[in-house]
Amino acid sequence: MIDDLTADEVRRLLNLEPHATCGFMRVTFMREKRIAPGGLAPPFAAGRPTGSALYFMVTPDAPVRLHRIRNDRLYHYYLGDPIEVLLLHENGTSERAVVGPDLRGGQRVQLLIPGNTFHTARVIGRRLWFLDASTEWPGVEPADVEIGDIDTLAAKYPDVATDLRAFQLGSGD
Repeated sequence: MIDDLTADEVRRLLNLEPHATCGFMRVTFMREKRIAPGGLAPPFAAGRPTGSALYFMVTPDAPVRLHRIRNDRLYHYYLGDPIEVLLLHENGTSERAVVGPDLRGGQRVQLLIPGNTFHTARVIGRRLWFLDASTEWPGVEPADVEIGDIDTLAAKYPDVATDLRAFQLGSGD
């Protein structure tokens, strides 16, 4: 039964490992076909896989660390509690979204995070874990990931400075 799964059981069943940016993670797909060097504008001029996908799990002790990737990405809700996502857009605006199963309550089962958007997330709810997948195009390589400096971004986005710090501490409940 899905309702009696625990975070530990899900991590074990899906072989999720601790990750620097996304709580617990496992890459599930990396397209071997690559976009040729020169086929993309900088910073992708060296070429990239045409796509990638991964599972990730967020818990209060393992939130989504403040980061951005160069690529567009799409979050897909699977199981557990929702997460609250804080997005810091390149134009200086911020946005909040909740990814989860309560469609009537305004939650989304998918969330597009545009490339170069700093974001962080924390689990909210009673079960205290969230299982998601992320797909990216072109595929993500380590050079595409940048960890955000909280103090620098808090100065750029003063309206959400307190939340940036709170999100890194975990649960919103």
